[in-house]
Amino acid sequence: MIRKCSKHGYFRGEECPQCGIKGRYVLDSEREERLGRFISGVLRHFPREVGLKMDDEGWVDFELLCSLLKSRYKWATRERLISLVESDEKQRYEIDDSRIRARYGHSVDVDLDYPDNELPSLYYGVSQEEVDMLLENGISPIRQTYVHLSTSYGKAVEVAQIHTENPVILEIDAEKARRDGMSIMDANEDIALMEYVPSDYVCIFDGR
Repeated sequence: MIRKCSKHGYFRGEECPQCGIKGRYVLDSEREERLGRFISGVLRHFPREVGLKMDDEGWVDFELLCSLLKSRYKWATRERLISLVESDEKQRYEIDDSRIRARYGHSVDVDLDYPDNELPSLYYGVSQEEVDMLLENGISPIRQTYVHLSTSYGKAVEVAQIHTENPVILEIDAEKARRDGMSIMDANEDIALMEYVPSDYVCIFDGR
């Protein structure tokens, strides 16, 4: 459920996490999920199929998207789309004036323009069956334009456990990769993006 606090803006849940007030109702959980699924598809995978033009950096026209939503779901107001974006703890989307885009997760070709990542190490969780292959061949995108790396060990574990019970965490030598001229971008505070991670920069995280 999405609600709005008059002081702290949109939030998900029953009470504002900052001040504890209940706030104004904006969107129920079922419609939040339906709207989120559709927005994810449109901004990451099939903009052209629904009649939206996406530029090279993944942006589409915000008002056109609002009109499209309204034609599909009578309840999908402009405010509800904004609330979905601003209350999302995973920072999946961003609005810039008259444009909106997904911050990561694209399967369509995009040329994102985020700031350079400056962390010395990044992390990637995999199943035990995948480890040897990735250590030998490097990490390539799977159904996405970029490899999504975690900025912390804990986040890598959290993401990997969605797919496997006992993940192995790989460590990426981001500092060396940058020295060698490879581009690494920050999508948000938890996710960094690379087009491909060569095996030279990948090892099993040893906990040190």
